[in-house]
Amino acid sequence: MKHTSVIFAAALLALPGLSVSALATDGNLSFVPAQTADQYLAKDHLIGAKVAGQDGKIIGDVEDLIINDQNQVVGVVLGTGGFLGVAEKKVAVDLSALKFEEKDGKTTVSLPGATQAVIDTAPTFQRTKPAKTLLERAREKAVEIGDKTTATTKKAYEDAKPALEDAKVKAQEAYDKAKEAATPAYEKAKEAVGSAYDEAKKAVTPDSTTPPPAEPAPAPAAPETPAEPKP
Repeated sequence: MKHTSVIFAAALLALPGLSVSALATDGNLSFVPAQTADQYLAKDHLIGAKVAGQDGKIIGDVEDLIINDQNQVVGVVLGTGGFLGVAEKKVAVDLSALKFEEKDGKTTVSLPGATQAVIDTAPTFQRTKPAKTLLERAREKAVEIGDKTTATTKKAYEDAKPALEDAKVKAQEAYDKAKEAATPAYEKAKEAVGSAYDEAKKAVTPDSTTPPPAEPAPAPAAPETPAEPKP
């Protein structure tokens, strides 16, 4: 009694709050290469699973999943009664109402508190056509998330702007104070350098009032060498 028109069923985790993240956005496909250790396939655990009632007897099987506009699995549709799909009654329950147990290496699904009498008196599930397809809603959701992200970023900037301006003013004040504090030391250092320069200049330039040293006397001329006598 499997429902052959289940959309995205094999890609949904059989736990509450699951969202579908592998969607095509802006023309870029996001492929899932493999199932991870913490992921499950609805086909393995939900779609077609036999559901036992309170007394352990099978009261139906899971035929479909109910997904909200947030792409989350919120309920399941059970096919109950009938024979080979004929005169079968559709009953929907919250996903959280189902109990999953592992027995002998197999996953069993039960609906605690449910009996055949309860199922017989339960309201028949009414199927309606949503105004928008799941894919259309997913695309809208992607755009909505993008808009929210942009708005959040802009708001964060606007909220931080006063703090940035305040930091800028404080930084300028700190710079001005540092400059003001350094000015006397700079002027003092400049004056010290000027004085040292003047002292050094005096040391290498004679004072105009100091008489120049006397010139040394010329050395006596060497005696003339007598001419050799002629033969």
